[in-house]
Amino acid sequence: MSVLDLFRLDGEVAVVTGGAQGLGEQMCIGLAEAGASVVVADLNLEKAQKVVEHLHTLGVSALAVKVDVTKKAEVEAMVQKTVEHFGKVDVLVACAGVGQWMKAEDMPEEDWKRVLDINLNGVFFACQAAGREMLKRRKGSIITISSMSGIIVNTPQAQAHYNASKAAVIMLTKSLAAEWAPYNVRVNTIAPGYMETQLVADLLKERPEYGELWKKLTPMGRLGRPEEIKGPCVFLASPASSYLTGSVLVMDGGYTIW
Repeated sequence: MSVLDLFRLDGEVAVVTGGAQGLGEQMCIGLAEAGASVVVADLNLEKAQKVVEHLHTLGVSALAVKVDVTKKAEVEAMVQKTVEHFGKVDVLVACAGVGQWMKAEDMPEEDWKRVLDINLNGVFFACQAAGREMLKRRKGSIITISSMSGIIVNTPQAQAHYNASKAAVIMLTKSLAAEWAPYNVRVNTIAPGYMETQLVADLLKERPEYGELWKKLTPMGRLGRPEEIKGPCVFLASPASSYLTGSVLVMDGGYTIW
């Protein structure tokens, strides 16, 4: 087997939560380009179906599933639909998440709970449901999407709830990796820096000057392009990373090295 063959995902089935837009959509495309069948799971079913239509043009099977990751029953139903349709789950990408800027002293209880519920609980529910299927078959790769914000405190924006949720995702990833390594189920996380997603664009509408500051604080001098996450995702999903588990793959243009 050549080294390029190690990155192929032919015959594999991948589930991507938050797959209808942004980084999630790009990872769906990357996994499909590597040969995987893809379940695009998202709260916005209409957008998910549009992604599925594009994946079909790549010559792979794909399925759109509506899911609210904060609801455990819906997440379990998502995995069940995947198994019923494709027969298995080989790869999970837990990408669904939200961001918000708010000073800690002004933060309402509902905002704190909402961010933690989506960014942390939603990741755990997805990992748990997909992990159960992988453990049965003693095979699987789980990729959580954390953030450099789980490693450092961003400046100048205040986002204690977001940072706390992403730090928790990193530790959850390591904990699951330790528990499931004996069953050949690998669990890794990608920690992106500032990316040119719609989520970031919406946040910058209120403080556009932040974008320029972020670039100055990043050694590469720019924000990441959403499609740049495809490579790390396929790597962690594929046999090319067969000896990696519990790892934090930081892709931040060098932001955290200063």
